[in-house]
Amino acid sequence: MSRRSSRTGRLVRLGFVHAERAAELLAEPWVAAVLDAEADADGDAGLVAGLGDVDDPDLALLTLVRLHAAADDEGRTALGGVLARDGEGRRRLLAVLGGSAALGDSLVAHPADVDVVIEDAGAGILAEPPEQLRATMLRAVGADPDAARPVARGGPDELRRCYRRQLSRVAASDLTRPDPLSVLPGVAATLADLASAALEAALAVARAAVGDDAQHVRLAVIGMGKTGGRELNYVSDVDVVYVAEPDGLPEDEALAVATRLAAGLARACSAPGGEPALWEVDAALRPEGKQGPLVRTLASHVAYYERWAKTWEFQALLKARPVAGDRELGAAYTEALAPMVWSAVNRENFVEDAQAMRRRVEAHVPPNEVDRQIKLGPGGLRDVEFTVQLLQLVHGRLAPEIRSRNTLAALASLAAQGFVGREDAARLAVCYRFLRLLEHRVQLYRMRRTHLIPTSDADLRRLARAVGTLPDDGDDGDPVAELLVRWRHTRRDVRRLHEELFYRPLLPATARLSAEDASLAPDAARARLAAIGYRDPDGAVRHIAALTEGVTRRAAIQRHLLPVMIGWFADGPDPDGGLLAFRALSDELGASHWYLKLLRDSGVAARRLAAVLSSSRYLADALRRSPESVAWLGEDADLRPRDAPALESEMDAILRRRSEPVGAATAIRYLRRRELVRTGVDDVLEHLAGDRRPISTVADAALRGALRFARAEAVRAAGVDDAPTRLLVVAMGRLGGHELGYASDADVMFVHDPLPGADAERAQAFALDVAHRVGALLGQIGPEPPLEVDAGLRPEGRNGPLTRSLDAYGEYYERWAGVWERQALLRARPVAGDDDLAEGFVRLVDPVRYDEAGVDTTQLRELRRIKARVEAERLPRGVPANRHLKLGRGGLADVEWTAQLLQLRHAGTHPGLRTPRTLDALDAALEADLLTAGDHERLRDAWRLASRLRDAIVLATGRTRSAKVDVLPHERQELSAVARLLGYPPGSGAALEEDYLRSARRARGVVERLFYGD
Repeated sequence: MSRRSSRTGRLVRLGFVHAERAAELLAEPWVAAVLDAEADADGDAGLVAGLGDVDDPDLALLTLVRLHAAADDEGRTALGGVLARDGEGRRRLLAVLGGSAALGDSLVAHPADVDVVIEDAGAGILAEPPEQLRATMLRAVGADPDAARPVARGGPDELRRCYRRQLSRVAASDLTRPDPLSVLPGVAATLADLASAALEAALAVARAAVGDDAQHVRLAVIGMGKTGGRELNYVSDVDVVYVAEPDGLPEDEALAVATRLAAGLARACSAPGGEPALWEVDAALRPEGKQGPLVRTLASHVAYYERWAKTWEFQALLKARPVAGDRELGAAYTEALAPMVWSAVNRENFVEDAQAMRRRVEAHVPPNEVDRQIKLGPGGLRDVEFTVQLLQLVHGRLAPEIRSRNTLAALASLAAQGFVGREDAARLAVCYRFLRLLEHRVQLYRMRRTHLIPTSDADLRRLARAVGTLPDDGDDGDPVAELLVRWRHTRRDVRRLHEELFYRPLLPATARLSAEDASLAPDAARARLAAIGYRDPDGAVRHIAALTEGVTRRAAIQRHLLPVMIGWFADGPDPDGGLLAFRALSDELGASHWYLKLLRDSGVAARRLAAVLSSSRYLADALRRSPESVAWLGEDADLRPRDAPALESEMDAILRRRSEPVGAATAIRYLRRRELVRTGVDDVLEHLAGDRRPISTVADAALRGALRFARAEAVRAAGVDDAPTRLLVVAMGRLGGHELGYASDADVMFVHDPLPGADAERAQAFALDVAHRVGALLGQIGPEPPLEVDAGLRPEGRNGPLTRSLDAYGEYYERWAGVWERQALLRARPVAGDDDLAEGFVRLVDPVRYDEAGVDTTQLRELRRIKARVEAERLPRGVPANRHLKLGRGGLADVEWTAQLLQLRHAGTHPGLRTPRTLDALDAALEADLLTAGDHERLRDAWRLASRLRDAIVLATGRTRSAKVDVLPHERQELSAVARLLGYPPGSGAALEEDYLRSARRARGVVERLFYGD
């Protein structure tokens, strides 16, 4: 291999794209002299290695050659000396030449400026602090920095030349830092300080052009946007607002002079000239925008913002900062307008307007730029900035600590004060720095105002190297691919966090509160609590104090949550109970890292929790006992009932880990309670609009789990290898119909079938032992709520054996079955145990319950007699017949017995009626023309309303074992709470009462015709 080809190969590895051209340039005599002066271990000069470290080695080398050609003899000598030494000066110069074609062109035009670039600025970005930088810029235009209103002797070119020198110095420091993300805030702040100094010098130039009148006007330049926030880009419009006051001239003349000064300032920075323009001076954020006067007095500004300003204008004022001109006037401006910024949140629809504005900005991004937009697109800089600013504006009126003009500083303060999660804030800050770094690097190359990811391979590779995605030595990874992956991940994370934080339901709710209400001051809180419906405001204030006192992060987040949540509690029927339950839950979970974060950050969790706790004592107690269930409130999917296979799988996993009865019983009942909570929360949020199948499904799972464990325990107790008989649990009653409510027992029958050769008595004893164990596992007192197993619907009722063999059932039903037992079998549904035995049991009972002969007159008379006896004897004393939801007139029993009579009469010839479910049976009767549409509607509506009422009573009161569960409440508050759970508006207890009594009355009319009629 020739020496030339070897050199070319090394150049390619260092990042040169045009390696042949680079080799030729490196062979020029003056470059060769530098190479000879310093050679590295590989035979390459340190200069070559240094070129390989920059963003664009080809650009750096080419510009270096141009710079050498443009310099005079003294400059060339100095340049050679810098390049021959492996020091900070060479690194800085090469970094600028390889990172910015525009700044390289500027150095070629002014080779003497190399001295500014190679100066090591030390730890800071600039050697000069802001005040010294201002003085440097003023001296550059021949103005006295100490004068009250400096006047320039020079012009715009001197200003721009000085600015460009300082900018090159900033870029040199920026481009040579090992971690550009860490220094980015300092770079942005320095760029803003440099812009402020340039504005000051430009104002001095304008004063010289205006003449003596300029000394009789006070003019302050207010930086807005990134200039005001000290987070400026390399190339960005500099947003300003002008405020003026006369100083020896009439006001109208003073404003005219001030307008000329403002216009002259803008021309000095932006108009064509001998040196390139700096940036556009944009005053469009002034009152009335471009249609309004360029300059106003302070009083005029104040009047405008008091009367006419829109929401976005107060958001813009958040960044306002005096940057040039009369300092006292600038301070007076910010002092006068700052209170308006922090009270703007009280404006109607403030949050919604801010959110709409962000959507409008995003909608105006051209479709072909959406995926390349660093600034305006989804997941871009504006997502971060709008999020931070909205949180500041909503919460800043009571939290001065978060009132920073700077995005990153404000984000850190929001996290410190608990308004944003620390992990979320940290991730958002990293993403924001990366996006700003991308923006800086794409602008720095040509010094053009752009916010788009480039598309060409060369530009993408240069950008990848510039932001530090160049693979490590020996890594064959593609830096461009790494850059684009990081870009996508950053946008995704920003967008996710923006949507979580910017659209929090807490924000508009907090914004609608007055400052007093939001502050939770005891007197104000007490008055508000009484006004919105708390029965014990003093007690509520004590609960609030207990939750919010202290300096912990937990207390800080509670102070943000409670002003809104106490209003949400008041939307429920029992705000006092809701707040008390919230305190108990927070005492239990407050130290958990996820609990308060969920309530603060989730779009729905806090409001859902408030609705649940203020509506349901049953769920308030259940959530306190299983607080991990609160996590479900943040996701719709977590509130969906689990299906039977999922429950079966979980039950299997539970029982595999349990070997003793108490633990197994607790685990099985825990699973059932957990699913009752899940169903209950969904019911409260959806006003009990669904059916009761989830409650029955989990009861089925509990019975299957209990039977499995009981069988294993019975085998162990009997000292045998396996059970002597097959076992089956048959669901009956409301369980069989998949119609369980929150207070329902599990009606069952136990069936067994001895294995061939097994002793019948031993098989019976074994089956009886298993049945007792199932009942004990599910019904015994323990830490989890019981599921009472009731076998009262078995043949001969409670006087008959607890379990029978399949043959014994067959013999009994063939010889002795009464019509009420046929009726009970209509809901029989095998639920747990041997599948073959289940099929055999169904074959056995189907001819009994679905007899083609129907019912004869004697059986019909017996059914009516039993029904009448139930109404007369089982209805509790003192309860009006029309208010008992189960046994009363038009109640559940009326509808169910009517449906079951239709089944007994016609299921033998109409297979659609062969269902254990009441509503399905009514639907089938309608389909078979056994019911009119009107009768079907009356029965169906009455049954559904009564079922929903029973569940609502349990949810509202927390009572599960009280006879009152079946009685329509008389007490107004309880009736109103039940009505609210069913979706009625506040104060509608009487309306619910009327609706039920009317529904039951109409259903009773149908029952008397169909059940008691001829």
